[in-house]
Amino acid sequence: MERAAPGADAGGGGSNSSSRSSSRATSAGSSPSCSLAGRGVSSRSLAIGLGGGGSRSSPGSVAASPSGGGGRRREPALEGVLSKYTNLLQGWQNRYFVLHFEAGILQYFVNEQSKHQKPRGALSLAGAIVSLSDEAPHMLVVYSANGEMYKLRAADAKEKQYWVTQLQACAKYHMETSSKMMNQVEGQQKNLVHAIESLPGSGPLTALDQDLLLLKATSAATLSCLGECLNLLQQSVHQVGQPSQKPGASENILGWHGPKSHSTEQLKNGTLGSLPSASANITWAILPNSAEDQPTLQPEPEPNAGPEPVLSEDEQSDTEDKEETELGVMDDQRSIILHLISQLKLGMDLTKVVLPTFILEKRSLLEMYADFMAHPDLLLAITTGATPEERLICFVEYYLTAFHEGRRGALAKKPYNPIIGETFHCSWEVPRDKVKPRRTAPHSPGGCVNNPMADGPSNSYKLRFVAEQVSHHPPISCFYCECKEKRLCINTHVWTKSKFMGMSVGVSMIGEGVLRLLDHGEEYVFTLPSAYARSILTIPWVELGGKVSISCVKTGYSATVTFHTKPFYGGKVHRVTAEVKHNPTNTIVCKAHGEWNGTLEFTYSNGDTKVIDTTTLPVYPKKIRPLDKQGPMESRNLWREVTRHLRLGDIEAATEQKRRLEEKQRVEERKREKLCTPWQPRYFVQEGDGWVYVNPLWKAH
Repeated sequence: MERAAPGADAGGGGSNSSSRSSSRATSAGSSPSCSLAGRGVSSRSLAIGLGGGGSRSSPGSVAASPSGGGGRRREPALEGVLSKYTNLLQGWQNRYFVLHFEAGILQYFVNEQSKHQKPRGALSLAGAIVSLSDEAPHMLVVYSANGEMYKLRAADAKEKQYWVTQLQACAKYHMETSSKMMNQVEGQQKNLVHAIESLPGSGPLTALDQDLLLLKATSAATLSCLGECLNLLQQSVHQVGQPSQKPGASENILGWHGPKSHSTEQLKNGTLGSLPSASANITWAILPNSAEDQPTLQPEPEPNAGPEPVLSEDEQSDTEDKEETELGVMDDQRSIILHLISQLKLGMDLTKVVLPTFILEKRSLLEMYADFMAHPDLLLAITTGATPEERLICFVEYYLTAFHEGRRGALAKKPYNPIIGETFHCSWEVPRDKVKPRRTAPHSPGGCVNNPMADGPSNSYKLRFVAEQVSHHPPISCFYCECKEKRLCINTHVWTKSKFMGMSVGVSMIGEGVLRLLDHGEEYVFTLPSAYARSILTIPWVELGGKVSISCVKTGYSATVTFHTKPFYGGKVHRVTAEVKHNPTNTIVCKAHGEWNGTLEFTYSNGDTKVIDTTTLPVYPKKIRPLDKQGPMESRNLWREVTRHLRLGDIEAATEQKRRLEEKQRVEERKREKLCTPWQPRYFVQEGDGWVYVNPLWKAH
């Protein structure tokens, strides 16, 4: 392999051209400690012959030592020609690559003559993965931390290995440097927090000064975010060569187990109760389900009591105001929030944190699950699908439209966390003429069982819903809904797990639901996305994230739904994409994309398309019994006083009502512990790892 003559890049003389790779080492050795030239060893003495079959190599100019004085130059550690894969049309093309070890950047140019111009492309090597590939001869692949990838080819195996060694050394060096910098920043942040908390309790400048609280909060959040980024980079390096490993359901929200604030124990012990009380609502809140407002004990129904009858004739259309008041942040509320955030660490389980009452949304989490059913006509339309393909597509259409109505408003407000034994009942009436097939069936269904109840005298279908909090540790909610006329039912259990993530709060919804279509003998198992409250120090907002699945074993159809979180720079919010696949033939029969709280576009295998605007879909109001006919453990009756005072803007009275409710439950819990009486839910029984309704439609005679 022909090499450039010594000093050819400094003027006089030209390099011999070749179609093969031509690399020039300008640094000493390949270890991280001596990858920069000029560290006591000349590059000539350590230059490695890269060519084969009579090829020769010669070193280029030696870079100045990093520890040198004035006139310091930053020269590349390695440069030369490699083939880069561009695309299917252009294939492999020779490009001139330059590795800047100090900067941790790999750049490329059209040719050597243009290397002093703006590069055609560049990759940051901090956290990058460099690996060999057998996709083509002498091929290596560089995966950057931001997801960009370079496919490269060297002239021969020896040169390939040399590039790999240098690139890996550079990536490792900058990863270790980042870790050291994080340790320094962590120490400085601890000193800052200690200095602020050492201030006197009174005087012109105290530890509760709003500017200092904001400084504590932002410094802690910044440190946490930087730590999380470093953790992700380290994980990507650690998992190289292990692409098959995937996080489990409980690992959807990654956390950096960084420094623990010495004030964290104050949060667990409720010391924040001495902070100034709030006098009005606040627009900042956390998503469900950080159990800070969850009482620690069970109610006192009769042991092993069965489900009490819920009379549907008592139900009335829900007229309760659903709007949440969004007032500005008051000074005393801001102090509490800032003081709270300044003491949280990334990955901290928020079930251990007592949050103030004024962040609460005026409904229970159990009722929020019911609000996901606000389009029951789309749910019942699943049964009208003529084929298994249509039925799963109808389910995906319903699933993607369900989340818009479940979240009230754009701001992140937190519903009440239900206490163990709490229940919520409601129903919907759907006119029969509103339940129509979403698409025209190409042919008649095979084996579909006619249901005589569907031809009854009523003009509406009845969809009934019941939810119950069945566990406190961990917090598990169950809900079940059914339509007897359509012989359809859904059984779901959800374990919510909240974590602090720096400038946001994340909630994993662990568990699954099962939709059963009894006339078709089909069961559709589905999971739920994670939820995030972003920008919690300014104007918080909610987004969904993660990949969920829907599958039917009997038919072989499945769907993958991906809720895309907004990237740091650019990009749209609330994006969602979906694919429906027939697994036996590996055929995609439907694709969807759009926003889960906006417009969704569906494309089917026959080329047809359909657009659904979630903001214009008809919302069917719940039917619910009035408060005077609800039981003591039903959500609205249980939280009625807290809700009333929140509506009046009397936060102190709402906090007192909440405290009384929690204390009453604690007394009952101590009684149950003394009697060693286990808690028995009324409506759900545990089966394996899940929970099932006590009298489901599929067990009815």
